[in-house]
Amino acid sequence: MSPDSTLPQSPRRRILVAEDEDNLRSLLKLSLGRVYEVQTVEDGQAAVEAFEDQPADMVILDIMMPRMDCLTACEQIRRRSDAPIIMLTALGSVDDVVKGFNLGADDYITKPFTFKELMARIEAVFRRLDWSRQPLPTHVIVNGEVKLDADTHQVWLNNQEIHLTPIEFQLLHYLIGRPGQSVSKETLFREVWGYDLAGGTNLVEVGVRRLREKVEQDPSNPQLILTARGMGYKFRTPPAPNSR
Repeated sequence: MSPDSTLPQSPRRRILVAEDEDNLRSLLKLSLGRVYEVQTVEDGQAAVEAFEDQPADMVILDIMMPRMDCLTACEQIRRRSDAPIIMLTALGSVDDVVKGFNLGADDYITKPFTFKELMARIEAVFRRLDWSRQPLPTHVIVNGEVKLDADTHQVWLNNQEIHLTPIEFQLLHYLIGRPGQSVSKETLFREVWGYDLAGGTNLVEVGVRRLREKVEQDPSNPQLILTARGMGYKFRTPPAPNSR
């Protein structure tokens, strides 16, 4: 027996897949099962019940499902957990994707897709999750009434702690760490979401809107996360020490 054989093995990550198409559901269980522990269910209601019974490290939801659709299932799971959620959607279902991100989904993939593409997307989401749990180089950043602790991944607004999802935390950390610097939507998508994808700027817009709803007093008239015309977004320049 080799010395390494006595070391404890890290448990495989667990993925819950909700897909009503029998062939695709079976294929996903077989393919993903080579790398992850996979549970499959046939509809959104079963997904919510399965997650309540045994939370997963990731949830993959088909947009169109019987009994309970993806959006309702996404909303209910997000109330219980910050586990990443990926939506499977038909080509052109932009409205459903935006609704899903508003309800807390983290990513989407368009049918038809290859197993290689799906695995790349899953791995990118897990990398972001792992990154969000690691201490970052800058420990505490304070900009006016906002304070971000990169070690504990906590954020305070006016000394009141606010809850951010991992992707919201990473988005805020990227912007607040570059005060006054305009950052393009393409750069934010590449650096925060972790890969390049056509149409990814739409997801950045949704992410910024969700973040503004949590950190801005008036999200429709933002004073912290500003729109950089023709560029993207920037976090305001820190107020002068003696300013009121």
